[in-house]
Amino acid sequence: MSSLPSVVEVSRFWDVIEEAWVRVGGVGDSTRRGLAGRDSDEVAFLVESHLDEFLARLQEISSGAEGSELAALDRVLERVLFDIDRRDIHEMTDGSDDGFLYCRGFIVAMGREFYEAVVADPSIAVMDAECERMCYFFAHLYNERFGEFPDTGSGISRESGSNSDRWR
Repeated sequence: MSSLPSVVEVSRFWDVIEEAWVRVGGVGDSTRRGLAGRDSDEVAFLVESHLDEFLARLQEISSGAEGSELAALDRVLERVLFDIDRRDIHEMTDGSDDGFLYCRGFIVAMGREFYEAVVADPSIAVMDAECERMCYFFAHLYNERFGEFPDTGSGISRESGSNSDRWR
């Protein structure tokens, strides 16, 4: 039996992502907020230049989290990556199996607004924009602190092509 993230866990996940972007501030955050309505993909690559700072802020925010919270954040991350493991999104982002996973990492890293926009309209996704570190971010933090990877109990995989219903 798989364990789905709770509404509270999902809300906390997106709040943590937003808080990290608020801490980045400036051009990085304001540009990211306009990503869904962009005129060109150049905007996405401008945001990409702020990803290292975003991930550093995300690590700061998450550093004091209990093991159960890190596992919950990873369970949500795994679920949102799985949910956008879709043929129609892949057609917009391209990439190998790993490349498509990293593109999905970028979509998640941009926050809930962009994520939901891509879910509703895959043409909003950005070709070749990637954030590899996002894909296992909370699992790696958990591993660094506890010497093992969290058991999400989800029964799913974040790897590309694992959401077989969305690839038919």
